[in-house]
Amino acid sequence: MTVNENPLRAGKLPSDFLARLFSRLGPAPAEVLIGPAVGEDACAIDLPAGVLVVTTDPITLTGRDIGRYAVTVNANDVAVRGVRPRWFLAVVLLPLGATGTDVEALFASMCACLADGGITLVGGHTEVTPAVTQPVVVGQMLGLAEDGRFVTTSGARPGDVVFQVGAAPVEGAAVLAAEASALLGGVDPGLLGAATAALTNPGISVVDAALAAARLGSTAMHDPTEGGLAAGLNELAAASGACLRVDRERVLWWEPAMAVCLAAGADPWATLASGTLLAAFRPDTVAAAAEAFAALGRPAAVIAVVEDGNGVVDDHGVTIPWPERDELNRILANLA
Repeated sequence: MTVNENPLRAGKLPSDFLARLFSRLGPAPAEVLIGPAVGEDACAIDLPAGVLVVTTDPITLTGRDIGRYAVTVNANDVAVRGVRPRWFLAVVLLPLGATGTDVEALFASMCACLADGGITLVGGHTEVTPAVTQPVVVGQMLGLAEDGRFVTTSGARPGDVVFQVGAAPVEGAAVLAAEASALLGGVDPGLLGAATAALTNPGISVVDAALAAARLGSTAMHDPTEGGLAAGLNELAAASGACLRVDRERVLWWEPAMAVCLAAGADPWATLASGTLLAAFRPDTVAAAAEAFAALGRPAAVIAVVEDGNGVVDDHGVTIPWPERDELNRILANLA
């Protein structure tokens, strides 16, 4: 049976199905330097003023602090192009029963995060609608590469090495703490408190690390989100037409996230991983990259090498599969 004959699960569309949809699009005009493609974080459009980088992403897995989530997640997708996020639009959909106080809190969260990043809100849309049962924000972020230079997800080549910058899965820990607290009664209170505060400490922004990586000549970058680190690695491999060989012992895991994943029965490899950056480099730039990430106070490790082939395997040749869906979708569906 094809994917069209079965109900689709919550979460991203299957990557092969999405690729088939994209294959039906006609040729893009010449100014579209990067269009829709599996694994690419943002489009790139050539303009007289430079290259405009644009992305869009919704926040749907949680209804808490979604203003900050929306800004940060979309800023990450522009930053991994090596371009500073500058302008933001938001579609805000509110459920029946939402109050003015609810809206004030959402916008306060959004505006504080915009101010932190030096980003300007330039438009959007708001409405109360029975189409949603919790607040939903669909963000759009733009940046401009005035010199025309940008980084793709597809640029990794055999011989490159892949840094993981920032432990995983920080965003998954924050959402589990907010939405699945009934499963977390046995978690150490200190670790649970850290998971609850994860959105701001250690935070899920990778903007500073991504911009530093671009300056140092990163050949490819990716922002693992839904599907976790496993999906992010597979998306990077697929976009680059290469194989990633991962050293499992070098992967950076955040202790509070591991604790809440264990309690909730979530596989941390496949759990929402905003806050982690994957950045490929040529071997001769590895030392400079490591120094730069350390100067930013960012934990970083080389976790993979790029080889000929396809897919993602560990250092014993065992496949690290592309998750069918994020673990949070599975767990939250079971709690509903």
